Amino acid sequence: MNTALTVPGIPDGQIVELKVQVPPGQVVRYDLAALASAFEITDPGRLAVETDGSRTALVTIYPTNPLMVMPAPSPEDMVMDEYGRIINGRYHNGRPSRRRLFDPISGSAQRAMVFGTTGAGKSRVVQYTLACEKRNGICTWHGDLKGGQSAPEAEGQVDWFATSQEEVILMLRAAVAVAQVRQRRYRALGRNAFLINDPDPLISVRIDEANRLLEKGAPYRDEGTYLVKELGRTGRSVGIGIELDAQASHLEELGGSDTLRAMLKEGDITLLRWSSSMMRQLVTDGLLPAGEQLAPIPKTLRPKVLRSQFATGPAPADVDLCDTQGMAYMLSGPSPTSLMRHFRIGSIRPMPGLDPEILALYGPGDPRRLEDGSLEAAAEAYEARGTAAMDALCEAVQEDQKKQAAKAQATKGGRGAALLADRIRTALAESDDPMTPDEVLVLVNADGGPEAKLGSVRNALGVLVDQGDVVRVGRGLYEIAR
Repeated sequence: MNTALTVPGIPDGQIVELKVQVPPGQVVRYDLAALASAFEITDPGRLAVETDGSRTALVTIYPTNPLMVMPAPSPEDMVMDEYGRIINGRYHNGRPSRRRLFDPISGSAQRAMVFGTTGAGKSRVVQYTLACEKRNGICTWHGDLKGGQSAPEAEGQVDWFATSQEEVILMLRAAVAVAQVRQRRYRALGRNAFLINDPDPLISVRIDEANRLLEKGAPYRDEGTYLVKELGRTGRSVGIGIELDAQASHLEELGGSDTLRAMLKEGDITLLRWSSSMMRQLVTDGLLPAGEQLAPIPKTLRPKVLRSQFATGPAPADVDLCDTQGMAYMLSGPSPTSLMRHFRIGSIRPMPGLDPEILALYGPGDPRRLEDGSLEAAAEAYEARGTAAMDALCEAVQEDQKKQAAKAQATKGGRGAALLADRIRTALAESDDPMTPDEVLVLVNADGGPEAKLGSVRNALGVLVDQGDVVRVGRGLYEIAR
């Protein structure tokens, strides 16, 4: 508790919890920085605010940041409970934070997304989830699009470890084919939901650094987006989940906001330290309750101290050891606006090779493999995983993509109009304000694609308005439909 803060009847150094209500007909609104200033708190990490989305809020003030130090997970934390959840960390109030790997009530595999900027701890969060999946008998297909560097310990600990865009495309194709085979097989059994390990394993398909596959200009963006969307649509009831882990600052970097909006709203979303544009879109898309706000996660927990240029004595050390890796909001959990922190995963210092602490998390034994009944559907790509034969398959994917790109370049007619519509959607989605056709034209012609004319942009805007993808918000002003 800040020494400048005095609350009658509460000794200094204790946790203070205040219950606040606004009059009927009003909704709680607050400015976190102003609230911290009112309590004379220089470290906003000591202040937590939770609301019920209506009239009531709980304001908790801690003596020090309660998430500064986190323990490593225990084996018991990594085992799914009766609701298909693992414990992945702690909330600010010490209560366990849980991540769902499977929903046994509905028989559904999970759709999930993990967002975080560089240094936010995304790779460690992913490693922990991978280890939990292995320990719970989940068949994991993991695509690490940082060339395998994000989670090198996962190689050999998951059923399929892909490290290139071409292999990830092959992996996604195989997953969709397995989903289709399971659909036919389950229909013949009269089964409309997935029963875990009866006898087929739950499959988790994960793409780390997914923005590299799905961002604008990526060679396999169209097919990758389609395959991810198809898995999100059909995989749940046949035990195939899909997760995207990314540093994206905008959903357009993940195949387009229209494509993934439904997946986000119904999926499991973890938000580590984020960008301001991503936060605006999460709020706009209704992924946060109206009126709610998230306290920004700083890069460091060390409070900012002003030091006069005339101050005497030694200056405080400028070495920053109080990082915020692993701090996050579980937006799909029961407390979406409560800050939590993931368990400490791996060694504190960088290791010269594979991290023994992370390897220990995976435990002994081989990972769960795909069932025999789906091996034919997974085809030669599954058989070639982890072998030199994969190189030839990836080269074939690459050559096919080059041929398709050349064909698309040669035929610009009707396809050109379709591409222009996509470029306009992207330009509008990346703008915080409505734009005129002239402004749209400038952005479209700056994206590296074929040069567009103003008349073509006006015509395409009219068609997009009729389709409901774009909204006319004023005379000559357009914005993306939210």
